[in-house]
This record gives sequence, C-alpha cells and structure tokens, in this order.
Amino acid sequence: MTRPPATRALLASALSALSATALLATAGCSVDDEPRPRWFSASASATGASPAVEQPAGSGAALTEAQARAALVTEADLGEPWAPTRGARTWRDGLLKATTEDRDCQRLLDALYTEEPFGTPEGPQATSALDDGDTDAQLHYRVTAHPPADVDRTLDWMKSLPGRCGQFTAATTRGGIQGVEVGDLPLPPVGDARQALRVTLAGETEEGELTYLTVDLAAVRVGEETITLTNAGLDEVYAEVTQQAVQLGAQRLAEIRKQGRAQI
Repeated sequence: MTRPPATRALLASALSALSATALLATAGCSVDDEPRPRWFSASASATGASPAVEQPAGSGAALTEAQARAALVTEADLGEPWAPTRGARTWRDGLLKATTEDRDCQRLLDALYTEEPFGTPEGPQATSALDDGDTDAQLHYRVTAHPPADVDRTLDWMKSLPGRCGQFTAATTRGGIQGVEVGDLPLPPVGDARQALRVTLAGETEEGELTYLTVDLAAVRVGEETITLTNAGLDEVYAEVTQQAVQLGAQRLAEIRKQGRAQI
C-alpha cells in the first residue's frame, strides 16, 4: 500500500507548527516488530532525546469545554489520508461487542467497546473522530475530566492486562468465537501517567471469512484531565499514529492547562 507523497510533509508541518520549541523533540517510542509506514517521519520520534519532565499532579483548575475542544488532535494535525469520520464501523458491534469468562478480560472488552475505561466523565469533555482513507482505520480521541487517583488506578490495571489477559477467547453477540491477544504498547514519556495496549481479535464471520481486528487503546493523565485514544481497524493500524497523537495531544493539553480557566 502506498501513502500519498504529500502526507509526510503535511504531518511534519502540522507537528512543527504547534510549538517553537518542537513539541515532538522529546523521546518517542515505536513498536520494534512492526514495519514503519512510508509516511512516518523518523524525526517526529527521535530517540536519545531527554525524557519529558513529569508535571505536578493537578493544579486544581479544570478545563472549560472550549479548552477541552482546543486540546483535541484533529485531521489538521495528522494530515492526509486522515479526515473527519463518516460514521462508526460495523466491526464495533460485530467484533468488539463480546463476552468472556474472566472478569478483567471482560472489563477490557467493555472498555474497548465503550471507549470509556475510566467511566463517565465528571466535567467538560470533547471528542474528535477520524478515518484513515487508505486503510479504513478509525481513530477516536477524547479529552475528559476524572479524579486523578481513579485514573491512576485504572492505568495500573491496564498495565497488568498483558499478564492477566495475554491470550483468551471471547464470544461475539452473533455467536462467533475470537482469539484475543493483549500486549503492551510503548508511549512517549508525556503527562503525569500513561499506559497503552495493543489488542488483536482474530476470528471469522458467519460466512467463514477470516477477520483480524487491531485496536490500540492509549490513555494519558495530564493533571485533572485525561486523554483517551483508540486507533482500530481491520487492515493496517500504525502504532506510530497512536504514539504521535498521544505525544502531540498531551503536550497541547499541558500548554492549555497553563492558561488556567481563561476563556478561549
């Protein structure tokens, strides 16, 4: 599959425009066992950079709804082939709506389906939904408010899942059986706390067609706000997109938090 040649330049331009101090110059991570997409800019996840400084856990100032919207990552940041979503994918109900016997593994499946691993937000929130026109992947990005202690406990739970739910089976609501694998996905050292997982669900349709769904679930706490991102699809799902969106979004959110409750 070939990406449009302009994509790499668009991504680099969008990223560099966000900050005169190069937002993406901090240490980045990538999944070593995956091929990099052609558009991926190595400079956007440079290794050997100084680790990001951990911020104090909470300033006591919640974001306004307008500030939460301003903290979103959008198609303008990712560039082509990303565009505003055309609607939820059929695999959401067909594959993610599933059950399993283990309580922790079921909680994970529920979190993947609802995209709310931290439960109902307690304040202003904002969401962006994007589609990759080349691979048909779908990215959902949310900025929400939750008690930091609750978020950190959930992040610790997520961190334990590759050990607790590394491999298990799940039954879809349509009666299909899927093999599920859960692995850790490295994230850049941004925000106050962070965790990401790569989940793959392999099965087949009622017609016997094989399916292979990949879902990245990433979360970062920045003060009293939390970023939650899912990047999923039946074709290529690039870990670099997940990592760059998290890094870009966390640093953008941190800058907006410095503005306190000032109106935008």
